[in-house]
Amino acid sequence: MLELFFLVGFVVMLMVTGISLLGVFAALLGVFAALLVAAAFMLIGGLFAMVIKLLPWLILAVVGVWIYRSMQKPSIRRY
Repeated sequence: MLELFFLVGFVVMLMVTGISLLGVFAALLGVFAALLVAAAFMLIGGLFAMVIKLLPWLILAVVGVWIYRSMQKPSIRRY
């Protein structure tokens, strides 16, 4: 499902930034710039998707550390 989302998003980004049959015949610099913009958007979108995907595990790790630290008896400070 995530792969399908990536493919649809990539095609949409290419169309939004001007990579189509007309875009291929445009100037080489314009095509290269459009590809860079599309790649940047997909990079940001992929990072956002990874954060959403890993968020439950990050919360679980924080809760685990919190429980572990709450069960430790406090150490006596000797100055």
